[in-house]
Amino acid sequence: MLITESYHDVKTSYGTTLRLYVYHPKIPNYPRAKFPGVLVYSEIYQVTGPVSRFAKKIASEGYICVAPSIYHNFEGPEPLNYDAEGTDRGNEYKVKKPLESYDEDNKLALDYLESLETYSGKCGATGMCLGGHLAFRSVLDKRISASVCFFPTDIHDHALGAGENDDSLKRAKEMSRKDVEIVLIFGTLDNHVPPEGRDLIRKTLRDHDVNFTFMELNDAQHAFVRDESSKGRYDSAITSACFGFLFELFNRRLRTDLGENDGKEIEVEHVC
Repeated sequence: MLITESYHDVKTSYGTTLRLYVYHPKIPNYPRAKFPGVLVYSEIYQVTGPVSRFAKKIASEGYICVAPSIYHNFEGPEPLNYDAEGTDRGNEYKVKKPLESYDEDNKLALDYLESLETYSGKCGATGMCLGGHLAFRSVLDKRISASVCFFPTDIHDHALGAGENDDSLKRAKEMSRKDVEIVLIFGTLDNHVPPEGRDLIRKTLRDHDVNFTFMELNDAQHAFVRDESSKGRYDSAITSACFGFLFELFNRRLRTDLGENDGKEIEVEHVC
């Protein structure tokens, strides 16, 4: 499917400008076609080439992708470099940015989608690294009904945002809605989120009856999706497999009219 690329700037309550990069599907002769939306959250480097290509792949399957440039609190929308200086700045901004500002970014991106005549009204979220955490947290807004989180950082140790108020995992009970589903994808060699951290996330979500899928891919490392400056960690084969899970969830949750959940328990027959 063809796509168009643009951006939209919105004002925040912090007196800054949030840039939303927009990747929009296009079907010739059907200007009023409606599409579901997907918020695409970046890693600590803002919307880089790999993040843009990630979003464009999703958009070309028929989703309006909106990628916020999240460090408007500190500088312009341009991406940071994949070098030592860019890494240091990105990690510094990640914890200095107020948690409330991350939440406002999410709200403003959803508000923008709702302003489009071509938006169907259903939205999901995805992202990698820091963006995986933001995609996870995004479901606290009830307008998000599906989230795919690639190696999300800082969930297990509550390390996101200024101060010590990161409550993403503490609010797991709010994610247990019947109308939302979350997929979390890690590599077994991800040293940013150690095994005990992954165990904590999985157990907390299970204890709060969240509707989730938890994947640990053997020998995959952190940032295995990033096809540029990945420091030897990019794995195209595993990334392609993960896109299969992403589109299965988004197609089922965002394109299909599921109607109301009947609330009945699912009984699985024990057969071979």
